[in-house]
Amino acid sequence: MRIALITPYYYPSVRGNAVTVGRIAAGLRERGHQVEVLSLDACKNAREIPSAIRVFDPDLLHGFHAFMTGELVVNEAKADDVPPLVTITGTDVNIDLFHPERRERVVDILTRVQGIVVFHESIRNKLLREVPCLDGKIRVIRQTVACGDKTDTYRSQWGLGPQHVVFFFPAGIRSVKNLPFCIPPLARLQTRYPDVRAVYAGPIVEEEEGRRLLSLLAGNRWTRYLGAVPHEEICSMLRVVDVVVNSSLSEGGMSNALLEAMSRGVAVLASDIEGNRSIIVDELDGLLFSSEEDFERKAERLILDPDMRRRLGRQAQAKIEREFSREREIDAYEAFYRDLLGAGGEGGA
Repeated sequence: MRIALITPYYYPSVRGNAVTVGRIAAGLRERGHQVEVLSLDACKNAREIPSAIRVFDPDLLHGFHAFMTGELVVNEAKADDVPPLVTITGTDVNIDLFHPERRERVVDILTRVQGIVVFHESIRNKLLREVPCLDGKIRVIRQTVACGDKTDTYRSQWGLGPQHVVFFFPAGIRSVKNLPFCIPPLARLQTRYPDVRAVYAGPIVEEEEGRRLLSLLAGNRWTRYLGAVPHEEICSMLRVVDVVVNSSLSEGGMSNALLEAMSRGVAVLASDIEGNRSIIVDELDGLLFSSEEDFERKAERLILDPDMRRRLGRQAQAKIEREFSREREIDAYEAFYRDLLGAGGEGGA
């Protein structure tokens, strides 16, 4: 098959869409498919991507993020007489679908595409509550993990020793990630446990939120902000941290950062939201928190109990190996693509 993937962001961006698209594109290419990734953040003018689509001549168009890529995908698919489909992101389903100025566009796109990918059954159910007519075109395909390595010398680079307990926040800095939330409870814990450290890694996506976070970090010797970090370095950093934190207000089903941490056997501490519950069973393969006080209590347990960290990490790693197969992910995309092509009478092997 000839598959065009349209994404708002792509490498060198380290945002979730870029990581997801990169993993899927690589998996499809390994199966012998011809894949073209076209990114909105790389185009210099409005006609660049449509022209590239026509040159590539795909069998189908797959957009990631309905609000940002859906209009382009639907229009170009119609012009080229190929099936359009979109992957629903967290912003789509948790923000844009309920935004008074964006909802109409999102719903219009979802009703016009032939296929919709979501990462978890809970997202499918939420979509159907809002737009019942989508039943029949939604396919649930779980996120998986593709995480390489570069080096494991980060602790020495950061001036840290084996006694330090490192809480790691790999996320783009934007309000939905809620990164400032954890600083006050961690600061209280750090006064009681001086070996606690917090490391933040990710690009500033929203300038105001970036200023807010950096102002809270300023002057703290126990915190460090690394800026935007290449994905392979994030994967390597996971080998030298103790706890990965996800403090998001919402997720689109499955957080790449959590899946990657769990695949490395790192204990995870995550906000008790629908998307994180789709990955983590509280107290079994990670910890979920529902308030600042709950975060502080559970973070303290992780600080004091390295055996607990190791146990949660082992069970998380076993879950990823058991339930989040990259082979099954690519199988599912191939099957969905072939179903769409068969329905439309288009495509090829």
